[in-house]
Amino acid sequence: MFDRIREDIRCVFDRDPAARNTFDVLTTYPGIHAVLMHRWSHWLWSNGLRWPARLFSNIARWYTGIEIHPGATIGRRFFIDHGMGVVIGETTEIGDDCTLYHGVTLGGTSWDKGKRHPTLRNNVVIGAGAKVLGPIVIEDGVRIGSNAVVLKSVQSGMTVVGVPGRLVRAHAEPDAKRQAIAEKMGFDAYGATSDMPDPVATAVNGILDHIHAMDQRLEDMCKGLKDLGAEVGDLNLPNLDSCSLRQVDDSEIESVAGPENDPDQTHSGT
Repeated sequence: MFDRIREDIRCVFDRDPAARNTFDVLTTYPGIHAVLMHRWSHWLWSNGLRWPARLFSNIARWYTGIEIHPGATIGRRFFIDHGMGVVIGETTEIGDDCTLYHGVTLGGTSWDKGKRHPTLRNNVVIGAGAKVLGPIVIEDGVRIGSNAVVLKSVQSGMTVVGVPGRLVRAHAEPDAKRQAIAEKMGFDAYGATSDMPDPVATAVNGILDHIHAMDQRLEDMCKGLKDLGAEVGDLNLPNLDSCSLRQVDDSEIESVAGPENDPDQTHSGT
């Protein structure tokens, strides 16, 4: 038991850069307080001392703002960052090296007895405000985005975002042709999605692929018609460079608007 406590404390330094020393973690981290108190209340629960276990877990909830049912099974190196508003139900099972952020709910969807809460395998990370509900299984290495609502089991290595939760995978390396078209259009789909897959960016990437394929086919058709002797005029397509977006600073805005359009200047004499 003491080995697990030491592991719980050490894992904080790996996952929270704000942690300074062991004394700081032991005295000021409610996530650690909640886990340590749960270790004790779970031991009471497992040995048939149900009422003292519930009483001790209620004290922990009052002290930390984190509610963990003493019947929940939690593995090694479990870390709750910030922690306020976290709820973990009775039949929840959590593996090793899992991380939860504040506002996470591991809850049930029925009033039936038996298994009704989620099972988290190893190395699962659940973002702030996410809800994982029902007797579902979240496999190894899953990442659940902030405020996502997950009602179905998730396979290993997946990322879940949105309401209801949508499965997304990490993108492959950017295609050079797709990236060139995106730069001409002033759209950088990779700047915001290199770390977190985005279904909208995935759809835009598909459109860019389609545009490139259609351009290539149109060029081949024009070349074939010219080889047959047909006269094909050049198309005056819009220049995509004119559609590119750039950031405008305040000096440019003032030079276009002029002092007469400045609300502060207009009302300064009233």
